[in-house]
Amino acid sequence: MRWAKLRWRIEHDYRELKTSLGLDHYEGRTWQGWHHHVTLVSAAHAFLTPHRLARPKATAPA
Repeated sequence: MRWAKLRWRIEHDYRELKTSLGLDHYEGRTWQGWHHHVTLVSAAHAFLTPHRLARPKATAPA
C-alpha cells in the first residue's frame, strides 16, 4: 500500500510539472537547453509546492 501511494504521488507531481509548469513545452535541440529548462521547472515546482500546501483551501461561496 505504501508503494502504491508513493507511485500515485510521483505521477501526480509529474502531471503537475507537465500541465501547470510547462515541462512538456520545451522544443529546443541541445542537451544544455533541455537541462536548463528542466532545472528551472523543477525549481519552480520546489518553490510553489510548500506555498500551495501552506495556503488554506478557499471555501466555496454559499
